[in-house]
Amino acid sequence: VQLQASGGGSVQAGGSLRLSCAASGRTFKNSAVGWFRQAPGKERQFVTAMWWSGSSTKYAESVKGRFTISRDNAKNTVYLQMDDLKPEDTAVYYCAADNSASRLSVNWRTYTSWGQGTQVTVSS
Repeated sequence: VQLQASGGGSVQAGGSLRLSCAASGRTFKNSAVGWFRQAPGKERQFVTAMWWSGSSTKYAESVKGRFTISRDNAKNTVYLQMDDLKPEDTAVYYCAADNSASRLSVNWRTYTSWGQGTQVTVSS
């Protein structure tokens, strides 16, 4: 599956952005889909993940209550709504999918398909 992420940009602290991740080549069905982020000089970090069925979601503590993952079945697209953004949210954000997942993993190494990344910059 090919993933195309979009929607990044620059906002002030307290602002909002919505990232999109569209899949082509195959559907997200039966997949775990997630968002990760990587700031300069830091390791890739888990943000959130969900089963495409919507049965379960998982969030990093740092984004809980501010970020929401969702999906549109008809568009085969996953979204990341980011509210109340903080400067520490600044990073390149990546969407990822694991078509053979047995659990929602927070380890980026378990995800097999990746989007190209989209920059999110939050200024104070």
